[in-house]
Amino acid sequence: MVEKVMEDYLARIGAVRPVCADVAGLRHVMERHLLSVPFENLGYHLDEEIFMDERVLEKIVYGNRGGGCFEVNPALSFLLAALGYEVEVLPGWVHRPGGLLGPFLGHLALRVRAGGEDWLVDVGFGRNSRFPLRLASREVQVDPHGEYQLRDVGEGVVDVYLGGKPLYRVADRPVRIEDFAPTLWWYRTSSDSSFLQGLFCSVRTVDGLVTLKGNKQVSMVAGAERSRRVLESEAEAFAAYKEYFGISLERLPREPAGGVTAGVRTE
Repeated sequence: MVEKVMEDYLARIGAVRPVCADVAGLRHVMERHLLSVPFENLGYHLDEEIFMDERVLEKIVYGNRGGGCFEVNPALSFLLAALGYEVEVLPGWVHRPGGLLGPFLGHLALRVRAGGEDWLVDVGFGRNSRFPLRLASREVQVDPHGEYQLRDVGEGVVDVYLGGKPLYRVADRPVRIEDFAPTLWWYRTSSDSSFLQGLFCSVRTVDGLVTLKGNKQVSMVAGAERSRRVLESEAEAFAAYKEYFGISLERLPREPAGGVTAGVRTE
């Protein structure tokens, strides 16, 4: 990553460049990323190309957008590598009500080396932790987003739990970003794809979460308080994307057939 893009990326997320590639710097950059870059699938409903290589930086850094795990996690990996961290891509599989989504690679997470330890870094799941999780620990790890725990499945594979419920499975064996191309194609074309079944844009706040689903409703969580706002017009939807996420759209993304707003959980 060229120096200017890295500096622009740090400015985009409001982060201070770490003095060295240590744990404190990793925690700071990850937190700022989660509080600034939305977890969203607008591109799937705007007929945009989805890039997993460094072209994704144009969308996130200069387009003020976000994306799913195949976009935001690679983007963060490029930034962390430029900052001097050792970063590897790990394959994952999502736990769904009917079982694991697979057998193809359904999720992408990062392993980052800092402070002599390996850390699980994920900014592309919607319910991921705010700070890195110790990959070697099997104890409950308390985070502002809840209590996380890694449980062994076998042969270097672990399940990531939140509040005692499984989120996804990750294998501690590095792969290449391009290995996820078949899964990205599936997410973009299959009627079973949660990214096509639902339209969402969500971003974490210091004490909660803001989510817009289906161009119609904004849900807000602030501490123990929850509220909802119904958007009555396209003009209000355009304004909501700008107000809550800093996203300026020329046209609204299409809503799924039948107005379905389910899909990937962001809460």
